[in-house]
Amino acid sequence: MTEFLQFLRLLQRNKVTLILVPLITVIVCFFLVKKLPDVYESHARIATGLVDKTDQIVTTQRDEQDSQISRKFESLIQAMRLKKTLDQVSYKLLLNDLKGVKDSTWREPVKELSEMSKSDKSKAIALLTQKYKAKEELFLWKPFENRINKILDDMGYSANALREKLVIYRTGTGDFIDIEFEGDDPAFTAYVINTLSNEFISFNSSRIVGNNRKTIEFLQNFMMQKLDALNARMNTLKNYKIQNRVLNLNEQAKSIYGQMADFETRQQMAERDIIAYSAAIKNIDNKFNPADREYFESALTSLNQSIVASKTNLRLLNEKYVQSNFDPKLKAGVDSVRTQLVTQIAAASDKYIYSPMASKQDLVTQKLTMEISLELSKNSVSSIKNELKRLNKKFDGLVPNEAKIQEYETGIDIASKEYIEALQRYNEASLEFSFPVYLRLIERAMPGEVQASKKMVLVILSGVISFTFCVFVFFILFYLDKSIRYPLQLANATERPVLGYLNVLDKTSSLSLSGMNSSDGKSMRLYKNLVRSIRYELDNEKADPKIIAVTSLSEDVGKTSLVIALGWAFSKINKTVLIIDGNFGQPDVSKLNPDYSLFDTYLKKDVMLDATPGQISILGNKGGDASLLELADEKLINEKLTALKTQFDIVLIETDSLNAMNKAKEWITFSDRVVAVFAAGRSISEEDQSKIQYINNLGEKFAGWILTNTEDIPEQAGKIGKPVEV
Repeated sequence: MTEFLQFLRLLQRNKVTLILVPLITVIVCFFLVKKLPDVYESHARIATGLVDKTDQIVTTQRDEQDSQISRKFESLIQAMRLKKTLDQVSYKLLLNDLKGVKDSTWREPVKELSEMSKSDKSKAIALLTQKYKAKEELFLWKPFENRINKILDDMGYSANALREKLVIYRTGTGDFIDIEFEGDDPAFTAYVINTLSNEFISFNSSRIVGNNRKTIEFLQNFMMQKLDALNARMNTLKNYKIQNRVLNLNEQAKSIYGQMADFETRQQMAERDIIAYSAAIKNIDNKFNPADREYFESALTSLNQSIVASKTNLRLLNEKYVQSNFDPKLKAGVDSVRTQLVTQIAAASDKYIYSPMASKQDLVTQKLTMEISLELSKNSVSSIKNELKRLNKKFDGLVPNEAKIQEYETGIDIASKEYIEALQRYNEASLEFSFPVYLRLIERAMPGEVQASKKMVLVILSGVISFTFCVFVFFILFYLDKSIRYPLQLANATERPVLGYLNVLDKTSSLSLSGMNSSDGKSMRLYKNLVRSIRYELDNEKADPKIIAVTSLSEDVGKTSLVIALGWAFSKINKTVLIIDGNFGQPDVSKLNPDYSLFDTYLKKDVMLDATPGQISILGNKGGDASLLELADEKLINEKLTALKTQFDIVLIETDSLNAMNKAKEWITFSDRVVAVFAAGRSISEEDQSKIQYINNLGEKFAGWILTNTEDIPEQAGKIGKPVEV
């Protein structure tokens, strides 16, 4: 807060500057903006279709996030502000001026344009037309194109000049982009906005069509590649099936497996019949005695050869029946032969081939029938086994084909999915790009309306900015200024208390004792009051009598006036005061008060001084290059000063500055208290640090600092110390 107050005081001291600089700036700005032309503003609006999809006949896109829509709007706005887009407007504006198009020229041609020859104009028109159609920029390394670019700049048609007055923004969260442009002619502003809108819409539409066409072509080529890959895999599978005679592997496997199961079932039935027929024949044979069997066997050998032929025919038909997988057509033939054979056997039985002595004709007939069935079953088992071997071999041949075909079918399935996905994307893109949504200029710009004058605003801003700049400059100076102007600054810098301060005196003020008593100006009255405050602080430092040495870090800091003023202040409280001019290099006290006795004479002789209460006595010097101990030895000086303390209540000694460290130290050695003087407006240098350290080493002997030559400080009293940091 203290530094802020100090800054305010700095501003107060420079209030004239703070008033004059903004005032002059306002006056100059007023005359500068007085002749500025009026400003007109036109407005147009473009619908994008990014939010409002009402005009889209078919839409396949999902709802987008606000952030995605915002990025698209930002891309459109930045594309509209591109130099490439604004150059199209610049070309048309300059072409209008070159061709002299009626109602499309609003500015006076610049000197270079008005002085251009017809051939150069024709060349410029051809160049700008070619650049406009090709949407190219001017190549500045070519002299003629650089010349055209300079004309654009001078006429205010360049992309940068147009961009400065152009405002493009999205209206809230809606679907529209607003365009605003300022100019010095209402028709000019409308023309610029409408031309810019049309050029950008045309550019954006061509870009959309081109991108859509490239996308469709790419997706179509991609789809055809996937279709070719699918057809190639299908052809590979087809050729493999043809080469390996595979129609339907799964159906073939099922058919073979079914046949094998059927044959295995029939084999089991045939084997069971063989066992049954063999056991039955054996039982019949056991019922015949050997004579009967002999007669039967002899009779059997003479059977008709037709029965044997029928048996052979029956065996062959049975083998064909098994090999044909039991074809019902062959089954009828087998049954027919079997019936014929049974008939032949019955006929043979009627001839009594068995012994007429026995009545076992039925058993013989059964045996013959069973033997035929047994033979037929044995023949069936052999044929079934051969057929099973053939089917197993054929089934084993299907296994490698199954693995290869499965590999081909897997590849075909993957290729089919890729093709279907590519086809779907192609169809979606074709459907979406068949009905694109283009930007539309839904609100054309009309001739601009005159805007409220900004002249007064500019004048006010000039004053505010100049005032702010001045304050900023003073702040920088204040921040960089290391000089000490206030007591608290001095206390903080030296870490020792400040007894008080003294204001700067007018040049007409007298610093002598007589002048102190006679002067009564405002600054002198303040000076006296401040001196009284310092006197009070020193009076409380140590009981009288006391010797007070006054020194400083450098010369010309108001040390002499302080000593005289302190002597005057102590005399006002009816004390006996002695002032000793101990500054041999600059004896200012002696010069200001001619009625004095010499201090060196007092040391050498017994000089009686008048010590009257309320009066001031002075011991001066002749000056020169001398020091205290050069006048007398330490013992004598001590005795003389002790004698002075018995006569006077206060002995004030002005010593040399601490630049002459040894001279000041000699006086300080014989003093009871030491006061240091510092002039306001000066800073503490690196050389002063050793002097301040010496003062701090004096301990309680050092009473404090006194700040002189201060300005603009409210009157105050009391000792000031460094604030205690918490």
